[in-house]
Amino acid sequence: MTAPAPRHAGRGRLPDVRPLDRFSSIKIKLGVLVTATVTLAAFITWVGLYNHLGPTRTLPLAVVVSVIGVQVLARGMTSPLREMTAAARAMASGDYSQRVRASSRDEVGQLATAFNTMAEDLEQADLLRREMVANVSHELRTPVTALRAQLENMVDGVSEPDPAALEAALAQTERLGRLVAYLLDLSRIEAGAVGLDITDVRLEDFLREAAAAAEPLTVDKDLRVVVQVQPADLTLPADEERLHQVVANLLHNAIRHSPAGGTVRLEARRAGAAVVVDVVDQGPGIPAADRTRVFERFTRGNAPAQTGQQSTGGTGLGLAIVRWAVQLHGGTVRVADSTSGCVMRVTLPVDRPRRFPPTVSVAP
Repeated sequence: MTAPAPRHAGRGRLPDVRPLDRFSSIKIKLGVLVTATVTLAAFITWVGLYNHLGPTRTLPLAVVVSVIGVQVLARGMTSPLREMTAAARAMASGDYSQRVRASSRDEVGQLATAFNTMAEDLEQADLLRREMVANVSHELRTPVTALRAQLENMVDGVSEPDPAALEAALAQTERLGRLVAYLLDLSRIEAGAVGLDITDVRLEDFLREAAAAAEPLTVDKDLRVVVQVQPADLTLPADEERLHQVVANLLHNAIRHSPAGGTVRLEARRAGAAVVVDVVDQGPGIPAADRTRVFERFTRGNAPAQTGQQSTGGTGLGLAIVRWAVQLHGGTVRVADSTSGCVMRVTLPVDRPRRFPPTVSVAP
């Protein structure tokens, strides 16, 4: 990877020439530098003596010319190190845009390439941090503002604390609680403080319990949740709490996007060395272009700008949590192709995952 020269390059007194960049080792460069210096000094001495300049003038001339030649070549060899020093100081001040010109193939060039990669990663991480702070602030402000307005209306006598008003306030409180729980999960993920407690989960019972837990969400829309497991005694080695996190998030999304009177299906089946769990709804579906993006943090499917529908009130973190929990088990989650509705497909290996797997990134 060759990066463009930084803005501060070439401001010294000597030119930044790099004729030794073609060599792949710093030891070879030093050898060439010493050989070239000795040869240049010998040549100048020979010319001076041949022209009867005498040692008193030939020797100083040879030394001066050799020093200048060494300075020019050495400046090109060490220029990436000076650029890295300046870029590191800029990073300490919060500027991650500096890059080093990595044109040589030796150890210094490899260090410059690694430095540029690190700078890009830090710049991306800093951008992600800024976006996350802005998104979290927005997500927290929305339910807090709505809840405050509802409580102020009740206190001022504008609205009565009837069941409908209290239910709306409770809904905002629950939304705020979900967001805080998701953020705590994300902080634990990024700190690497999450492991797995693996047990054999009987999927028939597990999915029916998940469907029963989500039943209060289906009443208003008159939805049915159908569970199908083949074979009926299918089991999966998994962390039951994390697996419930996956199914609950996908099931709540399916219920949220399903039309009134529709059906949501929870299906599980064995597929070779894996178990496939599908959460199927009859909603508007997810466009192909957005099927990867929906698993990024703070991205919502069926947002008003995309479909013209009303916001569903999700936090934009649920599917990021789903992807993390599935990856912890060594599996995958994706939006499967379907003729109608949306099919969220989770594929988990039947082999037991390690109890303490490595940290999984949830960044996009």
